[in-house]
Amino acid sequence: MGALRERMRESLELRGCRPNTVATYLGCARRFAAYFMRSPAELGAEEIRTFLVHLMRERKLSFSSQAVYVAALRALYTETLARSEEVQWLRAPKGSPRLPQVLSGTEVRRVLRAVRSLRHRAVLMTCYAAGLRVTEACSLQVEDVDSRRMVLHIRDGKGGRERYVMLSRRLLSFLRKYWRKVRPPGPYLFPGRGSTGRISRVMVHRTFRAAVRDAGLSRHVTTHSLRHSFATHLLECGVDVRVIQALLGHASIRTTTLYAKVTTGLIGRTRSPLDLLGTPRGAVLG
Repeated sequence: MGALRERMRESLELRGCRPNTVATYLGCARRFAAYFMRSPAELGAEEIRTFLVHLMRERKLSFSSQAVYVAALRALYTETLARSEEVQWLRAPKGSPRLPQVLSGTEVRRVLRAVRSLRHRAVLMTCYAAGLRVTEACSLQVEDVDSRRMVLHIRDGKGGRERYVMLSRRLLSFLRKYWRKVRPPGPYLFPGRGSTGRISRVMVHRTFRAAVRDAGLSRHVTTHSLRHSFATHLLECGVDVRVIQALLGHASIRTTTLYAKVTTGLIGRTRSPLDLLGTPRGAVLG
């Protein structure tokens, strides 16, 4: 689907989609075409339904992953092929969001210590210290580190939103050590060999998986778990959820409050009303 692929890319870029979104949607369309071994231009509503059932029953994709395919196919048929009637019936699947996978403080230390590369350890440490997405950390430029105001400038977050996050003193010390060793030649704090000039997020993901294995962790966690851990640990330390929302760059506070469901520290410190019965504090219970 060479020509069709380029038309879809152009449609998505004209809509203002982020590069990662464009790549993800193109991948979904490619797998849709490969499933039937035919161009999407020759397929319609029935094939779309069959493919989505395959994703749900055979591949057992999560609701969120299925929703990405739905969005990609809607974009393909509505904007690229101009056949919106084929996808008018499509709705994003509904399901309860999964609780984020959170590492304990001890586990974070074990994983970071297991990273042998100074550059990769600096990237992953930045993800946890500031709650960054991997793409945001990889895209940091040298001038984004403001040691005078002790903040990091996130230029191009999700949805193109800018924000500032705190600059950890321990992270700053490590970055200075990294700087003296590596001396990045270009604008990016973490340079890479690819065409973008910055470190590859794929390599960061691979390094993290290897570090998790070497650290002896058996459960499934990803680089995004560092961001989840950042938010959860702040909440457990008593930081206001609205501050955490701003640090994470969430558009809606509803997204941020999901972390309240996994803060076992706060849950464990919350007293049951049973413990208050017959005490002065329990007087408010009537």
